[in-house]
Amino acid sequence: MIDKLEMFLAVAKERHFGRAAQTLGVTQPTLSAGIKQLEEQLGVLLIFRGSRFGGLTPEGQAALVWARRIVGDSRQLREEMRAVRHGLSGRLRIAVIPTALTWAARISARFGAAHPNVGFTILSRSSVEILQMIEDLDVDAGISYLDNEPLGRVSSVPLYDERYVLLAREDHPLAAATRLPWSALEGQRLCLLSADMQNRRIIDRTLSEAGVTTQAAVESNSTVVLAAHVLEGGWLTILPQGIASFLAEGKPLRLIALEGRGGAYQVGLIAPWREPHTPVLDALLGEARRLVDR
Repeated sequence: MIDKLEMFLAVAKERHFGRAAQTLGVTQPTLSAGIKQLEEQLGVLLIFRGSRFGGLTPEGQAALVWARRIVGDSRQLREEMRAVRHGLSGRLRIAVIPTALTWAARISARFGAAHPNVGFTILSRSSVEILQMIEDLDVDAGISYLDNEPLGRVSSVPLYDERYVLLAREDHPLAAATRLPWSALEGQRLCLLSADMQNRRIIDRTLSEAGVTTQAAVESNSTVVLAAHVLEGGWLTILPQGIASFLAEGKPLRLIALEGRGGAYQVGLIAPWREPHTPVLDALLGEARRLVDR
Protein backbone atom coordinates (compact mmCIF):
# COMPACT_ATOMS: atom_id res chain seq x y z
CA MET A 1 0.00 0.00 0.00
CA ILE A 2 2.94 2.37 0.61
CA ASP A 3 3.59 2.80 -3.10
CA LYS A 4 -0.08 3.65 -3.66
CA LEU A 5 0.04 6.24 -0.88
CA GLU A 6 3.14 7.76 -2.51
CA MET A 7 1.10 8.05 -5.72
CA PHE A 8 -1.77 9.69 -3.86
CA LEU A 9 0.59 12.21 -2.22
CA ALA A 10 2.10 13.08 -5.60
CA VAL A 11 -1.31 13.73 -7.17
CA ALA A 12 -2.43 15.80 -4.16
CA LYS A 13 0.71 17.91 -4.42
CA GLU A 14 0.82 18.38 -8.21
CA ARG A 15 -2.98 18.57 -8.68
CA HIS A 16 -2.39 17.01 -12.08
CA PHE A 17 -2.11 13.33 -13.01
CA GLY A 18 0.42 13.84 -15.78
CA ARG A 19 2.83 15.91 -13.68
CA ALA A 20 2.46 13.50 -10.74
CA ALA A 21 3.27 10.53 -12.96
CA GLN A 22 6.33 12.34 -14.31
CA THR A 23 7.50 13.13 -10.78
CA LEU A 24 7.23 9.47 -9.77
CA GLY A 25 8.78 8.16 -12.99
CA VAL A 26 5.73 6.06 -13.94
CA THR A 27 3.21 6.20 -16.76
CA GLN A 28 -0.08 8.01 -16.25
CA PRO A 29 -2.12 4.78 -16.71
CA THR A 30 0.01 3.13 -13.99
CA LEU A 31 -0.62 6.09 -11.67
CA SER A 32 -4.37 6.11 -12.36
CA ALA A 33 -4.57 2.37 -11.74
CA GLY A 34 -2.66 2.75 -8.46
CA ILE A 35 -5.01 5.46 -7.21
CA LYS A 36 -8.04 3.36 -8.18
CA GLN A 37 -6.61 0.35 -6.31
CA LEU A 38 -6.04 2.53 -3.23
CA GLU A 39 -9.62 3.78 -3.37
CA GLU A 40 -10.87 0.20 -3.64
CA GLN A 41 -8.74 -0.85 -0.66
CA LEU A 42 -10.01 2.04 1.46
CA GLY A 43 -13.59 1.83 0.17
CA VAL A 44 -13.87 5.57 -0.54
CA LEU A 45 -13.43 7.98 -3.44
CA LEU A 46 -10.29 10.06 -2.81
CA ILE A 47 -10.15 12.30 -5.89
CA PHE A 48 -12.83 14.00 -7.97
CA ARG A 49 -11.93 13.37 -11.59
CA GLY A 50 -13.48 13.41 -15.01
CA SER A 51 -11.21 14.28 -17.89
CA ARG A 52 -8.80 15.92 -15.42
CA PHE A 53 -7.98 16.30 -11.71
CA GLY A 54 -10.94 17.83 -9.90
CA GLY A 55 -9.62 18.13 -6.34
CA LEU A 56 -9.67 15.91 -3.28
CA THR A 57 -12.95 14.63 -1.89
CA PRO A 58 -13.65 15.22 1.84
CA GLU A 59 -12.49 11.63 2.40
CA GLY A 60 -9.40 12.40 0.34
CA GLN A 61 -8.58 15.41 2.51
CA ALA A 62 -8.76 13.22 5.62
CA ALA A 63 -6.74 10.47 3.94
CA LEU A 64 -4.05 12.99 2.98
CA VAL A 65 -3.18 13.56 6.66
CA TRP A 66 -2.87 9.81 7.25
CA ALA A 67 -0.94 9.26 4.01
CA ARG A 68 1.69 11.80 5.00
CA ARG A 69 2.01 10.20 8.42
CA ILE A 70 2.23 6.63 7.09
CA VAL A 71 4.67 7.46 4.30
CA GLY A 72 6.77 9.48 6.74
CA ASP A 73 6.87 6.55 9.16
CA SER A 74 7.79 4.19 6.33
CA ARG A 75 10.68 6.39 5.27
CA GLN A 76 11.81 6.66 8.88
CA LEU A 77 11.81 2.88 9.22
CA ARG A 78 13.99 2.53 6.12
CA GLU A 79 16.37 5.20 7.45
CA GLU A 80 16.67 3.49 10.83
CA MET A 81 17.33 0.07 9.32
CA ARG A 82 19.94 1.55 6.98
CA ALA A 83 21.63 3.25 9.95
CA VAL A 84 21.73 -0.06 11.81
CA ARG A 85 23.40 -1.77 8.84
CA HIS A 86 25.71 0.93 7.51
CA GLY A 87 25.81 3.81 10.00
CA LEU A 88 24.56 7.26 9.02
CA SER A 89 24.27 7.54 5.25
CA GLY A 90 21.95 8.84 2.57
CA ARG A 91 21.07 12.40 1.57
CA LEU A 92 19.58 15.23 3.64
CA ARG A 93 17.35 17.69 1.78
CA ILE A 94 17.23 21.15 3.38
CA ALA A 95 15.28 24.20 2.17
CA VAL A 96 16.72 27.51 3.36
CA ILE A 97 15.64 31.15 3.29
CA PRO A 98 18.11 33.07 1.05
CA THR A 99 19.52 35.15 3.89
CA ALA A 100 20.52 32.02 5.87
CA LEU A 101 22.42 30.12 3.17
CA THR A 102 25.78 30.73 4.84
CA TRP A 103 24.45 29.02 7.97
CA ALA A 104 23.36 26.06 5.89
CA ALA A 105 26.96 25.78 4.69
CA ARG A 106 28.26 25.89 8.27
CA ILE A 107 25.96 23.10 9.39
CA SER A 108 26.52 20.88 6.35
CA ALA A 109 30.31 21.31 6.55
CA ARG A 110 30.44 20.30 10.22
CA PHE A 111 27.96 17.47 9.76
CA GLY A 112 29.70 16.20 6.63
CA ALA A 113 33.04 16.07 8.43
CA ALA A 114 31.53 13.88 11.15
CA HIS A 115 29.36 11.77 8.81
CA PRO A 116 31.03 11.60 5.38
CA ASN A 117 28.49 9.11 4.00
CA VAL A 118 25.67 11.66 4.23
CA GLY A 119 25.20 14.02 1.29
CA PHE A 120 23.23 17.27 1.17
CA THR A 121 20.80 18.90 -1.22
CA ILE A 122 20.33 22.56 -0.21
CA LEU A 123 17.58 24.62 -1.85
CA SER A 124 16.91 28.36 -1.53
CA ARG A 125 13.21 28.92 -0.85
CA SER A 126 10.81 31.35 0.83
CA SER A 127 9.61 30.65 4.38
CA VAL A 128 6.13 29.72 3.12
CA GLU A 129 7.58 27.29 0.58
CA ILE A 130 9.80 25.71 3.24
CA LEU A 131 6.85 24.87 5.49
CA GLN A 132 4.89 23.41 2.55
CA MET A 133 7.87 21.34 1.44
CA ILE A 134 8.29 19.93 4.94
CA GLU A 135 4.59 19.09 5.10
CA ASP A 136 4.70 17.46 1.65
CA LEU A 137 7.79 15.42 2.66
CA ASP A 138 9.76 17.09 -0.16
CA VAL A 139 12.55 18.11 2.22
CA ASP A 140 13.79 16.72 5.53
CA ALA A 141 14.41 20.05 7.26
CA GLY A 142 14.53 23.79 6.74
CA ILE A 143 16.24 26.92 7.99
CA SER A 144 13.70 29.71 8.44
CA TYR A 145 12.26 32.30 10.80
CA LEU A 146 11.02 30.96 14.13
CA ASP A 147 8.97 33.78 15.61
CA ASN A 148 7.63 36.12 12.93
CA GLU A 149 4.95 33.93 11.30
CA PRO A 150 3.23 30.73 12.52
CA LEU A 151 5.21 27.55 11.95
CA GLY A 152 2.75 24.91 13.09
CA ARG A 153 4.07 21.87 14.91
CA VAL A 154 7.78 21.47 14.20
CA SER A 155 10.99 20.66 16.04
CA SER A 156 13.33 23.64 16.06
CA VAL A 157 16.84 24.71 17.06
CA PRO A 158 17.42 28.50 17.25
CA LEU A 159 20.57 29.45 15.33
CA TYR A 160 20.92 33.24 15.40
CA ASP A 161 19.08 36.56 15.58
CA GLU A 162 18.77 38.41 12.28
CA ARG A 163 19.75 42.09 12.47
CA TYR A 164 19.69 44.36 9.44
CA VAL A 165 22.35 46.53 7.84
CA LEU A 166 22.45 48.77 4.80
CA LEU A 167 24.80 47.62 2.05
CA ALA A 168 26.28 50.43 -0.08
CA ARG A 169 29.19 50.88 -2.47
CA GLU A 170 32.06 52.71 -0.81
CA ASP A 171 31.60 55.80 -3.02
CA HIS A 172 27.88 56.16 -2.23
CA PRO A 173 26.99 59.37 -0.32
CA LEU A 174 25.69 57.34 2.63
CA ALA A 175 28.75 55.06 2.81
CA ALA A 176 30.66 57.40 5.15
CA ALA A 177 28.14 56.82 7.96
CA THR A 178 28.64 54.03 10.49
CA ARG A 179 25.02 54.11 11.67
CA LEU A 180 21.83 55.46 10.13
CA PRO A 181 18.17 55.61 11.14
CA TRP A 182 15.75 53.73 8.90
CA SER A 183 14.15 57.09 8.08
CA ALA A 184 17.34 58.06 6.18
CA LEU A 185 16.33 55.66 3.43
CA GLU A 186 13.45 57.84 2.22
CA GLY A 187 13.95 58.55 -1.49
CA GLN A 188 16.94 56.21 -1.90
CA ARG A 189 17.28 53.73 -4.77
CA LEU A 190 16.61 50.38 -3.12
CA CYS A 191 16.93 46.86 -4.44
CA LEU A 192 15.29 44.30 -2.16
CA LEU A 193 14.29 40.67 -1.93
CA SER A 194 11.02 39.86 -3.70
CA ALA A 195 7.67 40.28 -1.97
CA ASP A 196 7.16 36.54 -1.44
CA MET A 197 10.10 36.52 1.00
CA GLN A 198 9.41 36.96 4.71
CA ASN A 199 12.57 39.08 4.93
CA ARG A 200 10.96 41.56 2.54
CA ARG A 201 7.75 41.68 4.56
CA ILE A 202 9.78 42.45 7.70
CA ILE A 203 11.71 45.20 5.90
CA ASP A 204 8.57 46.74 4.38
CA ARG A 205 6.91 46.83 7.79
CA THR A 206 9.97 48.41 9.44
CA LEU A 207 10.32 51.03 6.70
CA SER A 208 6.63 51.87 6.96
CA GLU A 209 6.94 52.32 10.73
CA ALA A 210 9.84 54.72 10.06
CA GLY A 211 7.70 56.72 7.64
CA VAL A 212 9.58 55.55 4.55
CA THR A 213 7.73 54.73 1.36
CA THR A 214 9.16 51.48 -0.01
CA GLN A 215 10.03 51.78 -3.69
CA ALA A 216 12.19 48.87 -4.76
CA ALA A 217 12.97 49.34 -8.44
CA VAL A 218 14.79 45.99 -8.46
CA GLU A 219 13.48 42.88 -6.73
CA SER A 220 15.00 39.42 -6.67
CA ASN A 221 14.87 36.19 -4.67
CA SER A 222 18.68 36.11 -4.74
CA THR A 223 20.91 38.05 -2.33
CA VAL A 224 23.74 37.74 -4.88
CA VAL A 225 21.66 39.70 -7.41
CA LEU A 226 21.05 42.43 -4.82
CA ALA A 227 24.73 42.72 -3.92
CA ALA A 228 25.66 42.81 -7.62
CA HIS A 229 23.33 45.77 -8.18
CA VAL A 230 24.85 47.61 -5.24
CA LEU A 231 28.30 46.93 -6.67
CA GLU A 232 27.27 48.39 -10.04
CA GLY A 233 26.63 51.68 -8.26
CA GLY A 234 23.81 53.90 -7.14
CA TRP A 235 21.79 51.16 -5.47
CA LEU A 236 21.36 50.28 -1.82
CA THR A 237 20.05 47.09 -0.29
CA ILE A 238 19.05 45.96 3.20
CA LEU A 239 20.25 42.57 4.36
CA PRO A 240 20.91 40.68 7.59
CA GLN A 241 24.42 41.38 8.86
CA GLY A 242 25.73 37.84 8.39
CA ILE A 243 24.92 37.41 4.70
CA ALA A 244 25.82 41.07 4.00
CA SER A 245 29.31 40.55 5.50
CA PHE A 246 29.79 37.42 3.38
CA LEU A 247 28.73 39.15 0.16
CA ALA A 248 30.80 42.29 0.83
CA GLU A 249 34.06 40.52 1.67
CA GLY A 250 36.85 41.63 -0.67
CA LYS A 251 34.62 44.09 -2.51
CA PRO A 252 34.35 47.92 -2.38
CA LEU A 253 31.18 47.70 -0.31
CA ARG A 254 30.30 49.10 3.11
CA LEU A 255 27.96 47.83 5.83
CA ILE A 256 26.06 50.51 7.71
CA ALA A 257 24.12 49.64 10.87
CA LEU A 258 20.43 50.57 10.87
CA GLU A 259 19.09 51.79 14.18
CA GLY A 260 16.02 53.24 15.80
CA ARG A 261 13.44 50.75 14.53
CA GLY A 262 13.25 47.08 13.80
CA GLY A 263 14.11 44.30 16.20
CA ALA A 264 15.97 41.03 15.96
CA TYR A 265 14.26 38.12 14.24
CA GLN A 266 15.16 34.60 15.28
CA VAL A 267 16.19 32.13 12.59
CA GLY A 268 16.59 28.43 13.23
CA LEU A 269 16.68 24.89 11.92
CA ILE A 270 13.22 23.33 11.70
CA ALA A 271 12.16 19.74 11.09
CA PRO A 272 8.86 17.83 11.11
CA TRP A 273 7.60 17.10 14.60
CA ARG A 274 8.30 13.43 15.10
CA GLU A 275 9.45 11.40 18.08
CA PRO A 276 11.83 9.84 17.50
CA HIS A 277 13.38 11.51 14.47
CA THR A 278 15.24 9.47 11.90
CA PRO A 279 18.85 8.85 13.00
CA VAL A 280 20.22 11.21 10.34
CA LEU A 281 17.79 14.00 11.18
CA ASP A 282 18.34 13.54 14.91
CA ALA A 283 22.10 13.88 14.31
CA LEU A 284 21.51 17.03 12.24
CA LEU A 285 19.50 18.68 15.01
CA GLY A 286 22.22 17.72 17.48
CA GLU A 287 24.94 19.21 15.26
CA ALA A 288 22.98 22.47 15.02
CA ARG A 289 22.72 22.64 18.81
CA ARG A 290 26.47 22.07 19.19
CA LEU A 291 27.24 24.74 16.59
CA VAL A 292 25.21 27.31 18.50
CA ASP A 293 26.66 26.30 21.88
CA ARG A 294 30.27 26.69 20.76
